[in-house]
Amino acid sequence: MTRSFLFLLASARPDGNTEQLARTAAEQLPNDTEQRWLDLAQLPLPDYVDARHAGAPWQEQENEELLRQATLTATDIVIASPLYWYSLSSYAKRYFDYWSKWLTTPDPGFRTKMAGRTLWGVTAMAHREEMVAEPLVLTLHHTAAYMGMHFGGVLLGNGSQPGQVLDDRRATIRAKTFFAEEAPFARFPYEEE
Repeated sequence: MTRSFLFLLASARPDGNTEQLARTAAEQLPNDTEQRWLDLAQLPLPDYVDARHAGAPWQEQENEELLRQATLTATDIVIASPLYWYSLSSYAKRYFDYWSKWLTTPDPGFRTKMAGRTLWGVTAMAHREEMVAEPLVLTLHHTAAYMGMHFGGVLLGNGSQPGQVLDDRRATIRAKTFFAEEAPFARFPYEEE
């Protein structure tokens, strides 16, 4: 089966460090691997409103169906979010908030369809100690577990100024094998190797 990667860019800065690190890792994928790149900043979703118990029909938001269909057609979903205040960016968080809606409408089979796929993360951060990214890692890990998905891990890199992450030798070495099935750091990238 051909793998199909959905890269969701979730940064407030276009072509930022997180995107550059994600693209470095994606370059290592086999040529027959499908890749789709979507920028959540360019496909805005309004703040999520939980209407499950309101009795009114749910309104589909602009860009929502495009993101839902892209999610359902991917075997691997990569959240490329910088570390903002120790967790995911608001773009990434809002995207996951919409998963709450997709669990019940328009197709109650969303969770079943997502089971068995793989959820990955890529993040750049300004802090040198990777433990500060643990809330982001746990968010993705627990999301994958709840959905019955595999958790591929999080590729962490250090960089604040544009392009600085490419100077992080440890991150660029990790990027070369990150999407391999058995990368030694895939589950807990913040542990010392």
